[in-house]
Amino acid sequence: MKRYAIILMIFSSLLVFNSCETDFNINADYEDVTVVYGLLNQDSTTYIKINKAFLGEGNTLIMAKIEDSSNYQNELNVTLEEWDSNNQINTFILDTITITNKEEGVFYNPHQVLYKTDALLNEDYTYKLKIINAEKEISSETKLINDFNLVKPRMGGTYLLLTEESQKAVEWESAKNGIRYEVVIRFHYKEKFIDQADTICKYIDWELGTVKSSNTDGGEPMDMLYFGASFFLLCGQNIPYDDQALEDRVHYRLTSNVEFILSVAGEDLNTYMEVNEPSSSIVQDKPEYTNIENGIGIFSSRYQKTRSKLLKSESVAVLEELNIKF
Repeated sequence: MKRYAIILMIFSSLLVFNSCETDFNINADYEDVTVVYGLLNQDSTTYIKINKAFLGEGNTLIMAKIEDSSNYQNELNVTLEEWDSNNQINTFILDTITITNKEEGVFYNPHQVLYKTDALLNEDYTYKLKIINAEKEISSETKLINDFNLVKPRMGGTYLLLTEESQKAVEWESAKNGIRYEVVIRFHYKEKFIDQADTICKYIDWELGTVKSSNTDGGEPMDMLYFGASFFLLCGQNIPYDDQALEDRVHYRLTSNVEFILSVAGEDLNTYMEVNEPSSSIVQDKPEYTNIENGIGIFSSRYQKTRSKLLKSESVAVLEELNIKF
């Protein structure tokens, strides 16, 4: 009995002592953490997004709306080095540019500062990013995805025939340094309202899905099937307006081109996307992935190849049979 009383006294004492300490700081000491996002593509201007992590007392959602919470107020020294094996070929200095069309969201908008260069990049070289922030150097490197052979739809020929019985395939050979492939068929069309003089250019995207190559060596035959019946179903579900009054205002629609868009992600970008994909597991904790030295984020490469066709009249006739006003 005495033993239980002693244990109860000790437990009560612990409660008393713990309850005396009611104020504590859940925030660690502030540390400057640089956040970097950059994807290189030799066919376009290079943009690098550089922000900082923030910490403070109060509502983080309110702090996220304040510009200097996540944006550096001083201009950083940002360079992109071009390397051929162990030989440095060039150093490109990135300038700041302010864009004004950032969409609304959790963080400060609509302005944001990006670092850019219009330098032409070479798919055979390695590129090293270096950011000097005060006395700290943040760095990363990536190889570029090489151009690759898009086999089907073929280069020659203007028209694409789709019927409700069609079964076709997008075929390609994998790109060197690429591993993740996303295929989208984009159908462009024009729309004319009865009470408007101009036609409106519109499109719908048919997302076929994502596949991965077995390695990054390139030259691996790959393909993805698509079916005519699925195309016409997509058009019927997405082109006419749900609002019947608005649909009645449509005078006619005209078919335009069909784009086959093949987007390729580098190995680091693929890993970053895999880590951040929705989890089907009961355990929702995910490992963090970054390839930024002395910072966090992702610096990798991507590449996009497109091929355009026009729908044959037989395919347009199927659309007309669906009463989509083509």
